[in-house]
Amino acid sequence: MKQLEVRIPHGLSVEEVHRRLDRALEKARAEYGEQVGPIDATWEGEDRLMIGLTVMGMRIDGEMQVLPTEVVVRVGVPGMAALFAGRIRAGIEERLGGLLTA
Repeated sequence: MKQLEVRIPHGLSVEEVHRRLDRALEKARAEYGEQVGPIDATWEGEDRLMIGLTVMGMRIDGEMQVLPTEVVVRVGVPGMAALFAGRIRAGIEERLGGLLTA
């Protein structure tokens, strides 16, 4: 399994990042739930969001750590999906970056 780490800077309060991530999760569940199945997400404390989902039969687990000036995303990319690690990274940077600067 390939480990992927992406760091996204932000200028928001930790509480605002938390709120935006929660809202984005609700939207993702509504938009992609039928395609990927349940999107599991659990906050561990105020600064760590554990996420899991299954895409095309592959389980993907990760975490988002909310720091005062950045969000650190760590994702375990399984098997053949590792071939697309660059695209996965770019997608995280684009979507999360837009979420945290909007």
